[in-house]
Amino acid sequence: MLHRLVAGFALLLLAACFPVAPQVPLGPSYYVMRHLNTPQGVQDPDLTAEGQRLAALLPGFFQDDPPRTIFVSNTKRAQQTAEPLARALGITPRIYDPSDTAALVRMVQAETGGAVLVVGHSNTVPDIVEQLGGTRPAPLTHPDFGDIWHISPATGSTLKLRIDG
Repeated sequence: MLHRLVAGFALLLLAACFPVAPQVPLGPSYYVMRHLNTPQGVQDPDLTAEGQRLAALLPGFFQDDPPRTIFVSNTKRAQQTAEPLARALGITPRIYDPSDTAALVRMVQAETGGAVLVVGHSNTVPDIVEQLGGTRPAPLTHPDFGDIWHISPATGSTLKLRIDG
């Protein structure tokens, strides 16, 4: 017993001799997703029942890294995708013009102090991810719902995550 106590104390002393690396702030964290499930060929559709079900899962999905700001396009489907998460977080999504990706990226990059979520569209998500410093995803087709790209510009990493359940 005494040997274990002495060995443990020696390890603590040894660890104290090595400098601890300073914590480096990781900087912003961006999430980019396409709006959730919609019917094909409808002008500005509402989410389908499946899209609504998946949107209801977003508060749990972002439990460990909740966005402080949510950007949504001016379409019903993007706004309906973000609504359960925004309500759970007590924030109002900011509406952006989906035809002006450069302006959106400037607004996202101006945000400080936490994660940012952008809800876009199949034709805008690849550009948004790339312009925020992420690895450009392949083109999205109509059935491509539920993918979320997490971009950490400070580390240069892009993770493709998925909301499903």
